[in-house]
Amino acid sequence: MSANAPREELVFTLSCPDKPGITYAITALLASVGGNILESQQFNDAESGRFFVRIRAFVPHGKATIDAAFAQLAHNFQMTYHISEVAHPMRTLIMASKEPHCLSDLLAKQREGRLPIEITSIVSNHEDLHSLADFYGADFHHVPITKDTKPQAEAELMRIIEEQNVELVVLARYMQILSPELTEAMAGNIINIHHSFLPSFKGARPYVQAHQRGVKLIGATAHYVNADLDEGPIIEQDVVRVSHADTPAQLQAKGAEVERQVLSRAVLWHAEHRILLNGSRTVVFA
Repeated sequence: MSANAPREELVFTLSCPDKPGITYAITALLASVGGNILESQQFNDAESGRFFVRIRAFVPHGKATIDAAFAQLAHNFQMTYHISEVAHPMRTLIMASKEPHCLSDLLAKQREGRLPIEITSIVSNHEDLHSLADFYGADFHHVPITKDTKPQAEAELMRIIEEQNVELVVLARYMQILSPELTEAMAGNIINIHHSFLPSFKGARPYVQAHQRGVKLIGATAHYVNADLDEGPIIEQDVVRVSHADTPAQLQAKGAEVERQVLSRAVLWHAEHRILLNGSRTVVFA
């Protein structure tokens, strides 16, 4: 392979049953095609007996150089794997309802180049955030939803997802429950954010309930969405201390800030292919 061949930066993520020789086989294959490893992380899960790897490398001529050989290696080791091009920003659809804080944070960070995503559109069941989308020049779709129109609304959502070749859906305070059919169709590619009071303080006005109980910690959880409400594999969590002097409004403001940070980290790690599913848990090579 010529030293002057154009190189493409790729990310290899994989999991397989643990056995000797996996890391050697991968690195030897990369070396054989003139690849140069830039970053390598691995994890052996003793409970499941599975081995998880993320490697970032320059490969001459990119995926075309290594696709067939890596597929054979994956077959030999019973790997589930994915090869991603770093130069390709992840096509991302954001869903939100009325609260702007998570949506505005993602839009700002994407514009600043801090998130490797391409925001294809924003979908909302309300019109409240239309002006925010317009400010950032983002395509906005108002898809109203009621109990009776949910199948039609989700059919429209799937049409947008397929038409725009969406790779990731982010629920940035989207206050509707997605159907099992939709979550299955996008399994491992829908991220949700919510406050970390659950399973306590369910329903409306959770920060009022938290204030009434005198909580001292509030936080947020980002997770993948599955058919079990708010019980998908957890990606990231964080907390902040609060005091007896905080009003419910102040608690909510602090909670919103934590939600911004946790959601943007989860989106970043997903877009950089740093997250691998491990049953009901995740391996996060952050």
